[in-house]
Amino acid sequence: MDTGDDKGGKRASARRWISRRSVLIAGASGLAVTGLAAGSATGRLPFSPALQRAAGVTSPTPTAQPGVVRIERVFSAARNREIELLTMLPSKSPAPGLPMSLMLHGLRGNARHAAPTGLLKQLSGEVSRRAVPAFGFVAVDGGDNYWHEAHPGDNPMAMLLEEVPRWLAERGLGGTDGKPFACAGLSMGGFGAMLYARRRVERRDPPAAVAALAPALMTSWSEMSKRKAFRDAADWASMDPLKNIAALRGIPTAIYCGTEDDFIGGVRKYITEAHPAVAHTARGRHGDGFNRTVVPSLVSFLGKHVPKAD
Repeated sequence: MDTGDDKGGKRASARRWISRRSVLIAGASGLAVTGLAAGSATGRLPFSPALQRAAGVTSPTPTAQPGVVRIERVFSAARNREIELLTMLPSKSPAPGLPMSLMLHGLRGNARHAAPTGLLKQLSGEVSRRAVPAFGFVAVDGGDNYWHEAHPGDNPMAMLLEEVPRWLAERGLGGTDGKPFACAGLSMGGFGAMLYARRRVERRDPPAAVAALAPALMTSWSEMSKRKAFRDAADWASMDPLKNIAALRGIPTAIYCGTEDDFIGGVRKYITEAHPAVAHTARGRHGDGFNRTVVPSLVSFLGKHVPKAD
């Protein structure tokens, strides 16, 4: 028979094991996708409820349905390579045609590192409580091209506009045409989200909303030129959201940035000139430490613009 000390020791050991395991699966990504890849074929997470909660992919309340991450490899003709397609769904069995928002990763990122910590947990919880209509996120590998064709034959913007809707529709997501209703992004992905919205406007098919977390809005070509993502200053100016404020006029926009972030100058300039629907700045540096704090606002903001079911 176990003594009280034996039971206490086993419980402490179990807690230490869970703590160590949680660190391993969380890594640098808020989705803990190093572990989620193992469950991508079935759409089920290969972790216990405790570990799923530690990873931030399920709600701690027993009534909330756990969110699901699915990862696939698809061939992008626009990028001329195989890429990963990641979908974040608020439940295991979402309704057909679930509205989807793009989530664009930052520089040196990829689909697995596109979302801030806790996004899926927040989304699934809010949907379960009916605080927001059901919707999901889709992320893809976009390279380091600031989401445009910086190099011939590698066009991530064409992938977003032409291929992502087809991939989503084939999976019963995004309505009959598969078009994302909104776009969000981090850092370079924030720049990309705003550029994507502009391209949709030019097609007379604007998204319902756009959100940018610490977007890479630089105020000097000397800084942007280091990224080697634009031919010259004129090429950058033709796409820079700061130099094309009117392009998103009429589209509900949310912008978030830490006051210790190197991009805060550009963000403040954009806020002053564009008057976005949500303009949030607070103490914080560039990265997940700040981004994770605005996840509730992000989910709430996008939830207000989910298209109504027919």
